[in-house]
Amino acid sequence: MITRFRYRAVVPACSLCVAGLLAFTPAAAGAAPAAAHPRGTAWPRGGEPAPPAPRAAVPAPSLLYRSGVQVRPRRGAPDLPEVSALSWLVADAGSGQVLAASEAHRPLPPASTLKTLFALTVLPKLPATMQHTVRYQELADVAEGSSLVGVEEGHSYRVADLWRGVFLSSGNDAVHVLASLNGGWETTARRMQTNARALGALDTHVLSPDGYDTPGQVSSAYDLAVFGREGLRNPDFAAYCSTAQAEFPGDGSPYAIENTNRLLTGEDGVAPYPGLIGVKNGYTSNAGNTLVAAARRGGRTLEVTVMNPQTGGGLAVYEEARALLDWGFAADGLVDPVGSLDGLRPRPRPAASAAPVAAATSGTPDDDWSGTAVGVGLAGLGAAALALALRVRARSRGAARG
Repeated sequence: MITRFRYRAVVPACSLCVAGLLAFTPAAAGAAPAAAHPRGTAWPRGGEPAPPAPRAAVPAPSLLYRSGVQVRPRRGAPDLPEVSALSWLVADAGSGQVLAASEAHRPLPPASTLKTLFALTVLPKLPATMQHTVRYQELADVAEGSSLVGVEEGHSYRVADLWRGVFLSSGNDAVHVLASLNGGWETTARRMQTNARALGALDTHVLSPDGYDTPGQVSSAYDLAVFGREGLRNPDFAAYCSTAQAEFPGDGSPYAIENTNRLLTGEDGVAPYPGLIGVKNGYTSNAGNTLVAAARRGGRTLEVTVMNPQTGGGLAVYEEARALLDWGFAADGLVDPVGSLDGLRPRPRPAASAAPVAAATSGTPDDDWSGTAVGVGLAGLGAAALALALRVRARSRGAARG
């Protein structure tokens, strides 16, 4: 009789226990592979996980690391102009979409267009109204042949005056003084490098903050476009780079200085570009002529970078920039982007979750609570039935022995 009870009671009880455990198993079985092998992860044949994608990989679709001209025209899009520059890029400054480019990430010496990164790094640190008397040491290392605005030892200047000397006259003497106020030449170069990485400008290597030719110092059309776009978001930067003429403090009286960006001033036979708002030009014997320029038309702002045209003389950089700006405005809505000026920015790390561990590991906690409760109930019911069966069995044995 005891044997018959055990068979009828214990087996259903165990069945209930097993059913309860199985209620948990699908969720655990489904969750474990998702954690070990996230959706979209490529696994090679050997069973080992594939190495992670490069941190700075450009988002698809992007053609910016390919050689040659990259453009994705739709029907009716205008033809690109002939451009002789070693590297160039056209982008929408608002959205950051790159509309067309050639050799966008090719490392090239930037000349004074690197001053855009210098200004991004130092301008927020120094109040514009701050007055400073220049010391001999601050001008001692200005390289021979540098462009100068006329900063003199012993004279007192406002920081705003020095910035006008940087943006309009491309004065390396003004850069040296501002870098000294920012902690020194090498410190400024390191901070510029850090800032470039934070902006996703990975082609730039800073050695000389003024852009003067230095072996190993390079940037790219892509990076310079990133710097120009970021600078235009700063009202002070935007005001300086769009100023055509200004006065600079001199010995006894100020003197006039003029922006060397011919697209802005219309000097040397270069027609000013309608709607131009900056940004910066440059030249060295090694870099050739370089230019970052931005223009606004019809509520839309375009930016171009042109590096070292190979034909047309010293003013070709302006005419090629003009042609690219014209094309960009004409191609509005008629080309698909080939990349983004935001594409290489480091992504912010996700915030740590404050949810309990059990809730954090459940993909859909609101949907699974009922199944979990049923499982707990079945397991508990089975355990209770098993305990009751064992208790009855023990009493029966006691009665038989008595």
